[in-house]
Amino acid sequence: MSRRVASLIPSATEIVCALGLADRLVGRSHECDFPAEVAPLPVLTRPKLDLAAASGEIDRQVRDLLGQALAVYDVDAQRLRELAPDVVLTQDLCDVCAVSLRDVEAALAQWSGGAQLVSLKPTRLDHLWSDIRRVAAALGESLRGEALVEHLQGRLRRLEERLRSRSRPKVGCIEWLDPIMDAGNWVPELVAAGVGRELLSSPGGHSGYLEWARLQAADPDVLVMLPCGFDLKRTRQEMPLLDADPRWQGLAAVQAGQVYLTDGHQFFNRPGPRLVDSAELLAEILHPEIVAPRHEGWGWARYLG
Repeated sequence: MSRRVASLIPSATEIVCALGLADRLVGRSHECDFPAEVAPLPVLTRPKLDLAAASGEIDRQVRDLLGQALAVYDVDAQRLRELAPDVVLTQDLCDVCAVSLRDVEAALAQWSGGAQLVSLKPTRLDHLWSDIRRVAAALGESLRGEALVEHLQGRLRRLEERLRSRSRPKVGCIEWLDPIMDAGNWVPELVAAGVGRELLSSPGGHSGYLEWARLQAADPDVLVMLPCGFDLKRTRQEMPLLDADPRWQGLAAVQAGQVYLTDGHQFFNRPGPRLVDSAELLAEILHPEIVAPRHEGWGWARYLG
């Protein structure tokens, strides 16, 4: 029997669809927007933040909510129970990025339907492969999981083989603009796969606030902006915050015109199958003489102020 699944995070929704099991989905989060076929599904979460606010204001709202031990997102527990999923996919990595595990557990505790809760907590690419296998197993489709992992790993191997002889520029990835934050977790591995050297964070380490002195000391050759939850247009709109800062203007990458904006919302921020696309996107930026710029203009763009 096909198992019905409710996904409360975009990355899990993308995993289910990449497995060829989109027809099993009965509900999604407010952020699940890829692939387009998931749009009609019932929405089971909502943010408590004003997501249209400027970076600094969003950061303030998040701090206020977490400081009061309040959730950043709500779960529609009644609608979730009405949909009667067999499997509920959520995360236990970041209370700022999606609904918290404790809130999902509370929603399911009021229901006797017996849904299987699968919580994902990836911080590295190896964890992504494990998560794909776990989701596939929960849906009774382990062979599909193995096939998808093999396909994604093969793409990364082929990318690394193409770039093996290339030099590795020093790269700094910025995950938030006001205040500035580095990009941890899987991002350093993506930079390595795209044949660069990430200077600001280590593989598997959490993203965190970045002191200007550390950014200045690292002084990357290339800066890649991938703000969490922002598309390319929104990222461009926020850049004047940095342009006005003389510390920013003094960085080597800024002076050399080696600052790149990306759609972090669709690529780097989601630990799903498109992390491989994200590595390929980085390779386009770092080694355009080798990798054709198929994401340029919609996934990334050079920023000259």
